[in-house]
Amino acid sequence: MQFERFKQWSLKGDLFGGVTTAIISLPLALAFGVASGAGAEAGLWGAILVGLFAALFGGSSTLISEPTGPMTVIMTAVLTSMMARYPETGMAMGFTVVMMAGAFQILLGTLKLGKYVTLMPYSVISGFMSGIGVILILLQLSPLLGQPAPPGGVLGTLQALPETLANISFRELLLGALTLGILFYFPKKYRKYVPAQLVALVLVTLLSVILFDTESIRRIGEIPTGLPSIVFPTFTPELFSTMLVDALVLGTLGCIDTLLTAVIADSLRREEHNSDKELRGQGIANMISGLFGALPGAGATMGTVVNIQVGARSPVAGIVRALILAIVVLVAGFLTEPIPMAVLAGIALYVGINILDWSFLQRAHKVSLHQTAIMYGVMTLTVFVDLIVAVGLGVFISNIVIIERLSREQAKQVKAISDAYDDDVPLTEEERELLDSSEGKVLFFYLSGPMIFSVSKAIARQHTRIGDYRVMILDLSDVPLIDMTVGLALENAIADARDSNCTVFLLSPHQQTQEQLDRLHVGDWISEAHMFDSRHDALYAAKRLTEVMP
Repeated sequence: MQFERFKQWSLKGDLFGGVTTAIISLPLALAFGVASGAGAEAGLWGAILVGLFAALFGGSSTLISEPTGPMTVIMTAVLTSMMARYPETGMAMGFTVVMMAGAFQILLGTLKLGKYVTLMPYSVISGFMSGIGVILILLQLSPLLGQPAPPGGVLGTLQALPETLANISFRELLLGALTLGILFYFPKKYRKYVPAQLVALVLVTLLSVILFDTESIRRIGEIPTGLPSIVFPTFTPELFSTMLVDALVLGTLGCIDTLLTAVIADSLRREEHNSDKELRGQGIANMISGLFGALPGAGATMGTVVNIQVGARSPVAGIVRALILAIVVLVAGFLTEPIPMAVLAGIALYVGINILDWSFLQRAHKVSLHQTAIMYGVMTLTVFVDLIVAVGLGVFISNIVIIERLSREQAKQVKAISDAYDDDVPLTEEERELLDSSEGKVLFFYLSGPMIFSVSKAIARQHTRIGDYRVMILDLSDVPLIDMTVGLALENAIADARDSNCTVFLLSPHQQTQEQLDRLHVGDWISEAHMFDSRHDALYAAKRLTEVMP
């Protein structure tokens, strides 16, 4: 049932978890809101709405959901693209994409596809997330140096870099550098009591108020109080396909981000989340967030880990966190007005640095060359080309490499012998004597393990000299799986044997394997009298048959 997760709630643990994660979320929500181009209020309401409804309808007890670095990067690209083409309605179209992404997540959860979302090679996930981190870092360079973010995303930022460097605001660069200094060097022993992001936000903002006047540096300004306005879905026929693709990218990334975080939470709590319910909850949360003009979100690793560490046990912590952030927005929004933009840029840049998969980057030269090349390739494509292209090519190439390696291993499990000297074929002493007594007239064709399409060539190689034998025993007793390509390869082997006047005996005792052969009509080539359930019976019958053959 939906509210099973609330039964193990803890007043102290969930309350403390909600307060602590709200403190962590505040600076990040402000930073992501500004970085996306939608405004600080969009980030705050995203943290509130996504966090609240994901907690209510999700499938994990302690997951904290909010705008994340990867989701912000995609949202920034979506808003930039829409606003460039439709200045008046582009913002509404961007949030329509968020609603569509939420609907896509609900669809994935309803179709029970949650368990398949994270079935991607680690090298692809690593390259993709590191690419997202690089994008987030590059997009914060201009705000960190005291300049507004140039149009054109990553390429636009790099093209405008000479001009940005020529017009550095050293005051804002100082504030950004101080922010990064606190984030990197804040003592670890104090981080468990107060997040470094909040310390940097408060201290550097106070310093900026003391040292500089309001007009000399760029600040957030006043955040509108009150509830957010509804954004009605907005489409244009010529951009609908683009919006649909953007929604699929945003929704898929949110699914991956969330379920990977949920796995981490499971390992800490020693429990198992419901992936499909979690996707439906995230989808509902993102649809509502987009409807109110707020940023999309996903499961946030840092908030989730802290939530568990301080004692949270149920979604009550996520609800408390959302309520605290709502109070801040509705009652104390004026406190965010003096925050310098450079401080938020520093916080976002720090997040980007942490998104980079440093553990893999440091040991990339020690692992497989293929995996390293895929990781860097996906990262480069993510930054400079397209997210879908990056992931699609990465998964395709990874699967090709894996299939090629599996093919080599599985080819070793396809053996054809006419005497008993091959110890790899599991025959008893009596069965070996029967094979030897056939005087080379019987080909024992042995397959083991799952047989997928890549094994078909190995099967074809093994039966090339079928005309030299009188009987071929096709032993599938150790084969749990046969796909269509292998079935056709076996059919060709049987047909070649029949054309060479070689009798085929089939050994397939497992019902599942036999059903697969029947669906492929492989058994139609073999009579009932030539089908056996044991190797001994098949070898004995083959020996008797060769004795009466000329």
